[in-house]
Amino acid sequence: MTESFIVLITATVLLLGSPGPAPLALAATGATFGVKKGIPFLAGILVGLSVAIFGATVGLAALFSQFPSFRVICQVVGGVYILYIAFKIASAPIIDSHKAQIAPNFKDGFILNLLNPKAYAAFLAIFSQFLLPFSDTTIGYIVTGLTCLTVATLVDTLWLMFGGLLRPIFSNPKQARVIRIVFAIFMVMAVVYALV
Repeated sequence: MTESFIVLITATVLLLGSPGPAPLALAATGATFGVKKGIPFLAGILVGLSVAIFGATVGLAALFSQFPSFRVICQVVGGVYILYIAFKIASAPIIDSHKAQIAPNFKDGFILNLLNPKAYAAFLAIFSQFLLPFSDTTIGYIVTGLTCLTVATLVDTLWLMFGGLLRPIFSNPKQARVIRIVFAIFMVMAVVYALV
């Protein structure tokens, strides 16, 4: 069980903590407006993420109980999606954090993650490949979801808090590319490990 938790936490950090819409928006907010003004935005992102977790949990639990072979299809789709995200991260352009003039608020964060296809696809991948092996499947989904939300809260808070420190790194194209490629490699390794 400990190994399953470690793999789940690692996959969650790589999927939800890697440079994507929410983490980069949080880093840019922290760098531009400071942590205090970014807290409402962070709260909105986490509430939106909770909705994505709940939607993925309820939908997948129902599908997997009705169609057990659908789990394999979801594993393949989730794995392909993770590889796609890894490619997108490795090849993403540098984002200019100075464009926004008004600090994003709770509603902005909520809508960002509510409509963020990466969040839903990430949880599709997590629940199909990294579901914690409890004898009661419902408990497995609940504990997996709570673990993901806890990890996401910690990681997203770090993105916000260290946004000011990350700004110089992400403004340098060579350093930003190296960081993104490392994230992408770790994501690919997580997929290979889960499928093997």
